[in-house]
Amino acid sequence: MVEEQHADNEQPGPASPQTRFGEAVQRKALRKLRARREADRGPWFWLGMFGLVGWSVAVPTVIGIALGLWLDRTFPGQVSWTLTLLIAGVALGCANAWYWIKQENRHD
Repeated sequence: MVEEQHADNEQPGPASPQTRFGEAVQRKALRKLRARREADRGPWFWLGMFGLVGWSVAVPTVIGIALGLWLDRTFPGQVSWTLTLLIAGVALGCANAWYWIKQENRHD
């Protein structure tokens, strides 16, 4: 009776070798399943991803240039709004592309 009470109050110790083995097998199985899913992605998927990244950088860049040209014509000054908004558009586009790539990797 005393032994049963003592066994119930024991704190869990380090994982047993069987538990560690089971976790290792599970990690490898998940890695293999992920590799099989990615193998199903053909060239059309990657071409689409390439297009998504390209457009997500190009669109903010072109919008920045157009807005900068308009500002330079409307409010001429020493500051080149075209160059400033070109750089801002590229930075915003790169951040946008990074976000989409991160989202795609999260779904894997």
